[in-house]
Amino acid sequence: MTLLLSSEDLLLLRQSLNDWGKCHFRSFPWRESSNPYHILLAEVFLHRTQVSQVERVYRHFVQRYPQPVDLLNADAQESRNVLFALGLHWRVDLLMNMVREIQEKYAGQVPRDRQVLLTLPGVSDYIAGAVRCFAWNEPEVLLDTNTVRIVGRLLGWKVKDSSRRNARFRLALETLLDREHPRTFNYALLDLAHLVCLKRQPPLCEECPLKHWCQFKNHRQEQRILL
Repeated sequence: MTLLLSSEDLLLLRQSLNDWGKCHFRSFPWRESSNPYHILLAEVFLHRTQVSQVERVYRHFVQRYPQPVDLLNADAQESRNVLFALGLHWRVDLLMNMVREIQEKYAGQVPRDRQVLLTLPGVSDYIAGAVRCFAWNEPEVLLDTNTVRIVGRLLGWKVKDSSRRNARFRLALETLLDREHPRTFNYALLDLAHLVCLKRQPPLCEECPLKHWCQFKNHRQEQRILL
């Protein structure tokens, strides 16, 4: 897909984002690990849940049940009580089925293959991509409401709730992705969405490492000049 960016601009954009990301890296316990099982747990926990809630539960959970077999051998009510703190009780059975399948089908090892990962209960396209990227540094596109917002603003595209399922946005992010440093790039993109390219507040465009290429920022400048 052509994004009206030269090869040189794409390289500069990626480098700018990566450099910014290294300086503004948000430290969470699951980001300190490359253990695919621990990263998978974090991604399942983070689904529709505040990071502050997940952080406390995650630390306790991986200490208590560091491997799938530890969770499967634990007292069922005890493990449920830990997970209930996340607030979404429906997730507990889904998680247990996922862990049981990892243990029984894959000898307790999270599968690296994308298509196999997607067969696990509760594993979405986003979760599969996140695990592959953050555990194995695979060049995966992570498309959610946050990254779609950045792509839409950067390219001047209208963003809707359905945009994260739009092939146009996926192809655009695949073009932007730094395939040599996908882990760094994706962490930076997620942090940019939470720290600068905000959803419910005006974005902090002057602090953005992508401001030189951003259609949204340029359009805002044009409006201010006209006023």
